[in-house]
Amino acid sequence: MSAVALDEAASQLLAKDSALAIAAAVRDGRVSARAVIEATLARIAAVNPVLNAFTAVTAERARAEADAVDRARAEGRASGALAGVPFAVKNLFDLEGLPTLAGSKINRDHPPATRDAALVEKLTAAGAVCVGALNMGEYAYDFTGENLHDGPSRNPHDTAHMAGGSSGGSGSAVGGRMVPLALGSDTNGSIRVPSSFCGTFGLKPTYGRLSRARSFPFVTSLDHLGPFARNVADLAAAYDAMLGHDPDDPACAQVTAAPSSPALAHGAEGLRIAVLGGWFARQGTGQAYEAVARAASALGATTTVELPEVERARASAYLITMAEGAALHLGRLRERGPDFDPAVRERLLAGAVLPASWVIEAQKFRRWYRDRVLEIMGDWDVLIAPATPVPAPRIGQQSFVLDGKEMLVRPNIGIYTQPISFIGLPVVAAPIPTPGELPIAVQLIAAPWREDAALRAAAALEAAGVAYAPTPVV
Repeated sequence: MSAVALDEAASQLLAKDSALAIAAAVRDGRVSARAVIEATLARIAAVNPVLNAFTAVTAERARAEADAVDRARAEGRASGALAGVPFAVKNLFDLEGLPTLAGSKINRDHPPATRDAALVEKLTAAGAVCVGALNMGEYAYDFTGENLHDGPSRNPHDTAHMAGGSSGGSGSAVGGRMVPLALGSDTNGSIRVPSSFCGTFGLKPTYGRLSRARSFPFVTSLDHLGPFARNVADLAAAYDAMLGHDPDDPACAQVTAAPSSPALAHGAEGLRIAVLGGWFARQGTGQAYEAVARAASALGATTTVELPEVERARASAYLITMAEGAALHLGRLRERGPDFDPAVRERLLAGAVLPASWVIEAQKFRRWYRDRVLEIMGDWDVLIAPATPVPAPRIGQQSFVLDGKEMLVRPNIGIYTQPISFIGLPVVAAPIPTPGELPIAVQLIAAPWREDAALRAAAALEAAGVAYAPTPVV
């Protein structure tokens, strides 16, 4: 096949939005990994000036990795499940040769990382090719995707609107079809919010499921890492590639994990699925409500259940976030205070003066709340809830109106995600688009270590044509 034909084949593959289709074509020799990467770099060059998703494009690294994939195939060596698939990572993941920014000004003074983050190594081992680092909210303390130092990541469905945060670059890059896979982090909703705003699938796994080694932390007891993709099969494949205990992350659990991809074919068959009411239906109107209703109808969920004390759970999550975040950054606040985004600095300073008794009570409540929620999860495999109360606000927007009440954007975009992160449950964010409107997603929440159940429910919604990644306007 000529070089021109290979380039055209690579461009067509990227347009299909399927990481697994790319990998199959590379393994079969229908297209080279190098051609895929050149097409990807061209797409990034064309689109990133509009979306501002990337803070670094690792073109030479990507070409070298792609050439290694092609060389392995030519020599008859086995190719990985993600052979030649381009991916990018939130810039709090270590990438060898780059300083790990974590969205901050301060970290730009740090030396380059000497080794990739654990999950980057796993994806690379599966044949995937890293093309760069992605924009994010400063130190991951953000729901908007607006970064004071690098500028805001923009929504690929309307660039005047937010991409969400703090993994805004990840959502924007995948939603804008620059890469089929990306990695992000989720402390209080930072994978699920950008997934909802940008119209992608996202997975926040069980706390402790995937290694966080060599990534910049935010709140150690709440931090999760996970993938973004434009379809469920790709999401599951990326997740499967990253499974495995890692002694370099003390929180990484030694729990046996079977690959989730084979289970997708079963869809929602046999799953007990209910809708979360109470707090999660409290807002009760608009696109979020309609998305949940459509997902529930497609999955045959007719029962509504309530979690106890959700508002208190959200308040406790705030206290723990503020306290742990402040403890992590106390030295930087003392030495480099003016170099913080003022909005982030103020929240961290507030966390530094919280009474210890408040934080202790929040942790005690966390244990109680987890036990009560797990009792409820004993009766259900998947719970459906909105991911965000509204679609993406405009960049710079300070408030939104819901049920006739004005609410501040920054603290309230995560009202539905925080009570779930708080106790580490696995969640798939599944986009439920409405034609002519900005995207919005639902959360598919499962019991600990049951990512397979949430992914199966997402696959069933996708098969029914209810959940899908809409075409970006960019």
